[in-house]
Amino acid sequence: MDSVRSPEWPPAPLSGLSANSAAARYGTPTGATPATGRATPPTTNPAPPAGPRHGTPNAGPGRSTPPIPVKILVAGGFGVGKTTTVGAISEIAPLTTEAEMTSAGIGIDDPGARSGKTTTTVAMDFGCVTIDRSLKLYLFGTPGQNRFGFMWDDLARGALGALVVVDSSRLDDCYPAIDFFERAGLPFVVGVNAFDGRLAVDLPSIRWALAISDQVPLVQFDARDRLSVRDALLVVLDRALDRATRDRRD
Repeated sequence: MDSVRSPEWPPAPLSGLSANSAAARYGTPTGATPATGRATPPTTNPAPPAGPRHGTPNAGPGRSTPPIPVKILVAGGFGVGKTTTVGAISEIAPLTTEAEMTSAGIGIDDPGARSGKTTTTVAMDFGCVTIDRSLKLYLFGTPGQNRFGFMWDDLARGALGALVVVDSSRLDDCYPAIDFFERAGLPFVVGVNAFDGRLAVDLPSIRWALAISDQVPLVQFDARDRLSVRDALLVVLDRALDRATRDRRD
């Protein structure tokens, strides 16, 4: 996917509500002056207020339009990093439905030996990120346990693509997600989450084990890193746009 290009976002803190503010993620616009707590004195000839009588900034041929909303799913098995993925990229405080794991889940919910996971998603995760002035992604993270599989059809309704998050040490946990999107005919990308910065097996071996075709993109990313998540989502977007273009030609 060398053709995928994206703006160079500045680094931002990865924790706390301040990390999800627009100012923290994108900085102050060029030429903008931060507020000092005092009102700015009015000009001699103030501009007329915007409204129906005076016209609005969006009126006329050069008006700005809101970004196009695009729904993307973040799916995968239990404990692979879906909630972390949504939280790392969202420009708002992400909506999560995390509940404490209890002893009732022992032997049923296995996050893996390397995981310190103590909570689990019981409904969905939600976040959003503005790619540019024309495009905004709305991210819906699915629950990973089989008992919540009945929600996937509803969450997938209206989605243009999906990122299937995979733990390279527990590939069998992602088979249901891949089967779901193959049956649904929804474009998807397999993103291998690099826990501790490395993979248990290489990407060609993962592609063989998952039995996915060469047309399905397979990428490595870090669910904790905002720029890495951004690049993975851009591959999903590119895949969805390619499918839409082919369907229109056909």
